[in-house]
Amino acid sequence: MNDDSGAGRSKVVTAVLIGAVAALVVFAIYLFVQLDNTKTELAKLRETLMTEISNMRETSSVTTEASRKHMESMREQLEAARRTAAVAVGQARAEAVRHADELAKRLALEQEKQQQQVKRELTEVKEATSSANTRIASVSSDVTSVRSEVASTKSELDKTIATLKSVQGDLGVQSGLIATNARELAALKTLGERNYYEFDILKSKEMRKVGEVALKLKKADTKRNRYTIEIVADDKTVEKKDRTVNEPVQFYVARARVPLEIVVNEVRKNQIIGYLAAPKVQQTRE
Repeated sequence: MNDDSGAGRSKVVTAVLIGAVAALVVFAIYLFVQLDNTKTELAKLRETLMTEISNMRETSSVTTEASRKHMESMREQLEAARRTAAVAVGQARAEAVRHADELAKRLALEQEKQQQQVKRELTEVKEATSSANTRIASVSSDVTSVRSEVASTKSELDKTIATLKSVQGDLGVQSGLIATNARELAALKTLGERNYYEFDILKSKEMRKVGEVALKLKKADTKRNRYTIEIVADDKTVEKKDRTVNEPVQFYVARARVPLEIVVNEVRKNQIIGYLAAPKVQQTRE
């Protein structure tokens, strides 16, 4: 019983050992297969890594080359910009210098024009001053001459006034001074005692206004120096017949205390020349 039992155990152990060896062989084979697969995968991975590294190197080389070219391009652009800036600065400097030269020339021309203008004005002022001095001298001479003429005229006027006479008018009223010619009439006007209105009347059917009255020549006798006139004053008509030269022909108006006088100095054919004398202040007669 004991021998059979030991033999059985021995068989079991042997079977177990054989199974274990078989399992180990299988496991070893599995490990070998796995190791071979791993080697294959590692080789593939290495190849992939090498490819990627090569690609990265190429990419890095391309990038580096591109960067280098970009840097070189930037350097060239910088140099070009510097050269352009230098040229621009030079042109700007030259332009500034040219502009300054033009301004200097313009300033010089303007100063020259101003100096010429001042010279012309000074010349004109000198000429005007000389002309003014000449005129002043001429005016002074003229003033002296006029003074002499005025003095002479005044002397003649005084003589003329001294020769004037006051005669009785046709109304029996003593007249003022009577002028027989233009010079004496001018003397009367200078005295200013009355208002004087000169007239030159032709024979006509129409009335001729003289001062505040109207006159009409009806007859003129050159041989006898006599005339006949018609006077209209204050809507009243008065005829003065057969009056003589230098005779005061007197008549009243409503506002005068003294009579107005007509003096004919010259009788021509169908024409008389003379003046009307009227008081400066007219007042109603009482």
